[in-house]
Amino acid sequence: MVKRTIKNDTKVLLEQVIASMQDKKAKDIVSIDLSKIENSITNYFVICSGTSTTQVDSIYDNIIDNVNENLNIKPFHKEGYENSEWILIDYFDIVVHIFIGDTRKFYKLEELWADGVLKEYENVD
Repeated sequence: MVKRTIKNDTKVLLEQVIASMQDKKAKDIVSIDLSKIENSITNYFVICSGTSTTQVDSIYDNIIDNVNENLNIKPFHKEGYENSEWILIDYFDIVVHIFIGDTRKFYKLEELWADGVLKEYENVD
């Protein structure tokens, strides 16, 4: 069994992603720490919602730009930008999910990964 360790650079990336979401007024921001779950696909899921596809796109763009500019990190994979109902950004240790409200309610990722440690973040108005 291989144990994952949370490195400082993962924490810095997590903080940058959260700040980028808050900067664009994302709603219901949470992180789910999956690092202690055997065979999990990543260390963290970070999830937020936007109220429109325009806001979802804006949150996505801000995360990509800020993480690249401040940390010089580009995502390994990204998908969903075409319809902007659920955009996924994969940074290996962190997988970011940006939802439009109804789509998030339908997929219920927080419930699917309930074994992880959930942390809620402030909505910035």
